[in-house]
Amino acid sequence: MLGKKLVTAQKRGETRALCLGLGMLTCSMMMYFFIGITIVPFYTKSVWTTETVCKVLKANIKDKDLCPNSEGSEDEDIFPYPCLQVWVNLTVSGQEVMLYQTEDTLERNPKCSYVPDKSENSKEVKARIETIASNFKKYQTFPCYYDPGGTQTNVILSRLYPPKGLLFAFLWPTLMFTGGCLIIVLVKISQYVSVLSAWQ
Repeated sequence: MLGKKLVTAQKRGETRALCLGLGMLTCSMMMYFFIGITIVPFYTKSVWTTETVCKVLKANIKDKDLCPNSEGSEDEDIFPYPCLQVWVNLTVSGQEVMLYQTEDTLERNPKCSYVPDKSENSKEVKARIETIASNFKKYQTFPCYYDPGGTQTNVILSRLYPPKGLLFAFLWPTLMFTGGCLIIVLVKISQYVSVLSAWQ
């Protein structure tokens, strides 16, 4: 009687472990799919892949500007902000080019080097942009990214999804996938050993 209860408990434990392993595999596949349709396209689309050194030539703050992609619409995300324009000397070619914060900055407003997030407090936005401009004037030499193919003549300060960030994004689903496989393999080994012991 006790042996039957132990066998039943063992089977239930194995079933739960298999469900856990299969659940981990399913979640990891969903995470792979989500990363593949969100992060990977942005990474492959970016042409600013080579790092070099940029030197600030001028950093000017113009009058308040609107995001050109939203002009004429009733979008609530439209808000005025000081337009910071940073021009740098690209050391690899010696050209004078405009600097953008990320790839997204160029798409949101090609006239400005920095586009702040929506904020109700315009004073904070203005103070932040003035601080950024003063930092560029203070630290005039810094690493930046340019397009080695020449399709984009401008440069960016940082990539939205660098190679390290992409690897880090794939790290967690990979660990979950590996853990799920290990659980399933251990359960199968346990079942094989149990059958072998019962046969002997």
